[in-house]
Amino acid sequence: MNKRIPRAPRRTSAVVALCGALALSAGGCTAADGGGDGEGRSAPRPAKVRLPEPGAAFDYQIGGPYKPPAGVRALARDRSAEPVPGLYNICYVNAFQAQPETEDWWRARYPDLLLRDGKGKLVVDRNWDEVLLDISTPAKRERLAGVVGTWIDGCAKDGFQAVEADNLDSDERSGGRLTADDNAAFAKLIAARAHAAGLAIGQKNAAALTGRRGEIGFDFAISEECGQYDECGVYADAYDGRVFDIEYRRDGLDAACAGWGRRISVVLRDLDVVPAGESGYRRRTC
Repeated sequence: MNKRIPRAPRRTSAVVALCGALALSAGGCTAADGGGDGEGRSAPRPAKVRLPEPGAAFDYQIGGPYKPPAGVRALARDRSAEPVPGLYNICYVNAFQAQPETEDWWRARYPDLLLRDGKGKLVVDRNWDEVLLDISTPAKRERLAGVVGTWIDGCAKDGFQAVEADNLDSDERSGGRLTADDNAAFAKLIAARAHAAGLAIGQKNAAALTGRRGEIGFDFAISEECGQYDECGVYADAYDGRVFDIEYRRDGLDAACAGWGRRISVVLRDLDVVPAGESGYRRRTC
């Protein structure tokens, strides 16, 4: 099972601070803010792709599935879990890094697609013990998109309506071996695969890339702690309120609810996102 502990957002880009300070238009950050030509090259979204409703009550269950609380209309679960009929189901996929329990699988099948440093050692996200995938060249991105694409196809087959592609910000942990452009280029391939399968795809964190959402093909956003780090407006304006925010601290929940609770979906979860009934479970909403 690809159990996933969520990641607090990184705060390394000056673009995030700039976008958060601006009075954004409905289009969010411009290409000049986020890099690339953003909305100018938006690809058409297939008609069969269903977008989430703005402000839909949300639950984050990537640490293990359980019965959704009353009133919930959208939820995210790991790709190994089953979707819930009648709800908007988002399929969690770790697209840019390798789950710790899958490292041996990657080493055996695709050793050249794991990012390495100048000495040939694997580049690891030490906070979560995850090896970064090597998306540094077009050829490697294409091959990796094939691997991740099979997971996305599985999400569609299982009945999910959307995909959450995690670790869009892996370049920030690559020691300079990857760039935001590499991540955006890979995300574009993943988005195309999701749309081809009839799924919407969410931008996961990396607020600085909101200005490139059209170029990439993102349909909505999943943010971690946008209230804690004053980023909710960036996502809300870019995605017209189609934002699912997970907070892990009460003050972050209060900030998100006070400023954006009427426009976006906000939920407080425990950091380990354990299922209801287990020790440590916590969930609150605005």
